[in-house]
Amino acid sequence: MTAQKTKPTVGVIGLGIMGSSISSNLQQTGFEVYGVELNAATRKKMKPLLTHVDADAKDLLLYTSKIISSLPSTQALMQVCQTLCESKKHHKIKGTPILVEASTFPLKDKQQAKDMLLESGIHMIDAPLSGTGAQAKTKDLSIYASGKASDVKAFDAIFNGFARSHYFVGEFGNGMKMKLVANLLVAIHNVSTAEAILFGQQLGLESKSLVNIIGSGAGSSRMFQVRGPMMTSRTWKQATMKNDVWQKDMSIIYEALNDMKLPAPLFTACIPIYHAAMSQGHQLHDTASVYAVLEKMAGVDR
Repeated sequence: MTAQKTKPTVGVIGLGIMGSSISSNLQQTGFEVYGVELNAATRKKMKPLLTHVDADAKDLLLYTSKIISSLPSTQALMQVCQTLCESKKHHKIKGTPILVEASTFPLKDKQQAKDMLLESGIHMIDAPLSGTGAQAKTKDLSIYASGKASDVKAFDAIFNGFARSHYFVGEFGNGMKMKLVANLLVAIHNVSTAEAILFGQQLGLESKSLVNIIGSGAGSSRMFQVRGPMMTSRTWKQATMKNDVWQKDMSIIYEALNDMKLPAPLFTACIPIYHAAMSQGHQLHDTASVYAVLEKMAGVDR
């Protein structure tokens, strides 16, 4: 711990694919980061990289009032909120701690978590992230922050420490709405990337050159640029977004579209491709593995 702090201490709860990059980038930027992670192996890996790492959040409010959570499930979120509420009461914490919730969960669950925290005097910002795990490592993330404007403003310097851009998108919940729109496009562009690369490969084009050239042209997308190289190098076992986790995001989008009775022919066409990736043994692989699904559908021997 440094003798003089020039930047505040930040807590990061959940040190998985996204949380590990968020916390390590913040630490490298000059923040003191207190990480919280249940998995013992992950704690061991992250301890040399952060100011402190613990197994739970019960004492986190003693060190910081600014916390970010990146969690695997709504159950984990509710447990974290309960722990923070109990901690604030037990330690008699003064002031108003703020939790930035960066995960992708149904809006009703985030609202329930917000209400729980507010009863204990803790504010919550809904701030999902746009970007893959690989992008998180290089601070190539966009943040869609929604909630009380002054709370979001208080995180400006922190957001700059781990993201390329951040936006205040209005009332609580607008962040998740923005993320659903972004992820609908990601779902489509990921499959369209695989489709285009397979098309080029079957035309006899060299795949690496194809990705480089098309990636800089009008037909490109961010997913083509990020996942195209993973598809051509067949490195989807190094997951930046696992297929089994992506199923949660797909389900949230599908439910929202279904509730509003909106036509979504391109998104709907993607769903069987991701289901096939799951059934063909790619559950823990990156979503770039949809390329292998299309190869199999095309009868391409590997």
